[in-house]
Amino acid sequence: MKKDKTQNGIHNRNSFRVISLGFLILVLSGALLLMLPISSRDRSVTPFKDTLFTAISASCVTGLVVRDTATHWSLFGQAVILALIQTGGMGVITIGLMITRLSGKKVGLWFRGMMQDSISAPNVGGILQLTKFILKMTAAIELTGAALLYPVFFREFGAVKGIWYSVFHSVSAFCNAGFDLMGVREKFSSLTTLGSNVYANTVIMLLIIIGGIGFLTWDDIVQYRLHFRKYRLQTKIVLVTSGLLIILPAIFFFFAEYANEPIKERILHSLFQSVTARTAGFNTSDFSEMSEHAAMVMTVLMLIGGCSGSTAGGMKTSTVAVLFLAALSVFRRKNDVECFKRRIPEDTIRTAGAILFMYLTLFLSTGIAISMIESLPLTSCLFETGSALGTAGLTLGITTSLSLSSHIILMLLMFAGRVGGLTLIYAAFSSNSEVSRLPQEKITVG
Repeated sequence: MKKDKTQNGIHNRNSFRVISLGFLILVLSGALLLMLPISSRDRSVTPFKDTLFTAISASCVTGLVVRDTATHWSLFGQAVILALIQTGGMGVITIGLMITRLSGKKVGLWFRGMMQDSISAPNVGGILQLTKFILKMTAAIELTGAALLYPVFFREFGAVKGIWYSVFHSVSAFCNAGFDLMGVREKFSSLTTLGSNVYANTVIMLLIIIGGIGFLTWDDIVQYRLHFRKYRLQTKIVLVTSGLLIILPAIFFFFAEYANEPIKERILHSLFQSVTARTAGFNTSDFSEMSEHAAMVMTVLMLIGGCSGSTAGGMKTSTVAVLFLAALSVFRRKNDVECFKRRIPEDTIRTAGAILFMYLTLFLSTGIAISMIESLPLTSCLFETGSALGTAGLTLGITTSLSLSSHIILMLLMFAGRVGGLTLIYAAFSSNSEVSRLPQEKITVG
């Protein structure tokens, strides 16, 4: 038994290393391609520090940019960015598995195990069928999104250009990337020019939500339709938590942030900012005019992020839900953490606590560091680090003005936020099987 545990630990560690290395190779390849003169509109060589930042942001589906996507990059450069978004959103292992299958090669157990780790699947059985399902669903949803967005961009940019804009924004929204091409209207404006367009807002929000709820959630919904009781516990927690994290912040924004706007814009802005904050990266209102209390709510939402096994980043909704349920069990003096008549394992609760501690430590320490380096308000810097770590891509307008040191910090945060902090830690350190248990002694907390 001890040998099996050791072998599993080595397998998992190697999987995490391959996942991390895969993202690193993707980032470096994208950065080098973006340096080519053909990638920029003026056919000049973009500095490596800017292409690296852009490649990391695209591969890690974040959306923070130092060069306006529409005005700086050529069609080739934008295509490279879109390819990075698609690969990063679906995961390098998923794309690798697709290529392996298309080449006719047999997929071994080790590769299947990596796929299981990559998408947070409960077991390795049926992983190839699940991957095929993910690829088909992704293609169907992105094409449907592009078709629905086409009338919007056709009116603005014409038939041919409208197709490219529709595809680009559909993929970017579904992958929760936040990259846009609306800089042709005003640089770094995101989707503010579409802020009052109910149709466009609705399509973009649906793409963000569908991409952010996770591949396993799709599987349950397709298999069991509206029979909620048949869903996995993971799916039930994801749907309930995601719903609350959309509705409650939207109500807050409606009454606290957009109270002076006309009712239509008020509803649209409140809903859109609530949806996009958890890793999508688009915005339909000017964040530079946002109040501090709204900025802090947005920061918390960015840190929470989307759902496990999805295109989104952040701590994940299930992590927050498990921690809330654990706290509730303590308040109610119950020994077990329960949800929907199921008991949550103790190791899951410990992992959730470790993730929270790690994210808060990175978020606060890097925010303070950037504030000291740039002599900027701490609130703005925390918003920036929360956006990078949660792979949200939202900004209060300071990204382009930051120094190289701060950009390096943000790049590291984006990489850690998408690959996963625990994945990087597991990849770096070996897993030792527990041989003996030390004597237990209670300490007082709280």
